Amino acid sequence: MRLIVTGGAGFIGSAVVRMAVSRGHDVLTVDALTYAACLDNLAPLEGAPNHAFLQADIRDPAAMARAMAGHRPDAVIHLAAESHVDRSIDAPSNFIDTNVQGTFILLEAAREWWDGQGCPETFRFLHVSTDEVFGSLGPGGMFTETTPYDPRSPYSASKAASDHLVRAWFHTYGLPVLIGNCSNNYGPYQFPEKLIPVVILNALAGREIPVYGEGANVRDWLYVEDHADALLCILENGRIGRSYNVGGENEARNIDLVRRICAILDQLRPMPAPHADRITFVADRPGHDARYAIDPSRIREELGWRPSLTLEQGLERTVRWYLDNDSWWRALLGRDGVGRRLGRGR
Repeated sequence: MRLIVTGGAGFIGSAVVRMAVSRGHDVLTVDALTYAACLDNLAPLEGAPNHAFLQADIRDPAAMARAMAGHRPDAVIHLAAESHVDRSIDAPSNFIDTNVQGTFILLEAAREWWDGQGCPETFRFLHVSTDEVFGSLGPGGMFTETTPYDPRSPYSASKAASDHLVRAWFHTYGLPVLIGNCSNNYGPYQFPEKLIPVVILNALAGREIPVYGEGANVRDWLYVEDHADALLCILENGRIGRSYNVGGENEARNIDLVRRICAILDQLRPMPAPHADRITFVADRPGHDARYAIDPSRIREELGWRPSLTLEQGLERTVRWYLDNDSWWRALLGRDGVGRRLGRGR
């Protein structure tokens, strides 16, 4: 299959690209190379004859049209997005520009390409979204594909808007679309502004390990390579016009997650005192959602997909990867926003 993957030099996107190339797909990675993207994420593919890279912005209609015409894709996997909630609190316009306007431009480029080819039934447009569009849960319950949208942050609102655009292009124009709404991803190559790499790198540097509020917020954690596998499964087997919730079946409170990482580091990189002694509670994020939880019944029952790793297995793999790849993350420490608190609001 000939694929265009947008945002393919980012964290989740590069995992999808690496897996797709390893499975024999012909992939064009499209990425604007903004602050969170890193070409080193694609270094394992150097010399692969079935991979090419194009630096381009999804907000550029001419560039997207050229990408479609040049690569002649059978499918588009759309991952390009601004994704850090804290940054969306400080600069919401960036999220509207990329996640809403950019998705619109990409949809139009894909529709024009698809229409120009005679509207082949085999074409697919897979839009990668988040469980955050559903809002916040109480102590019980889980998000399903029919849960009403209730976004609470500029980030989740922009992703909700992009989901609605994708569905509108299916219903109005017949574009063969699919949507995946995933839970929190973690694993190798995650940019060092998200919770898990922040914990690992602060612990290694002997700095305080910040935890928002009381650490009681609950998330479902999905190993990034499991997510990549799920997306390729949805692409190849999903029902057109359908959305699939992708979860790791690994719920944990933030404070418990941080303590698990500290315990792994105590074994692999011990310090004179336990790493957990450096945990520090800081002022909570504005509007911090209490709990996310995914009901993955649809993808399990319709497509036969389940995550392969427990949270304990995934966390140990992740910590080992950061320990073994310090040259990767050290090169990113000077980028904008890394190492300082974002998302305080105005």
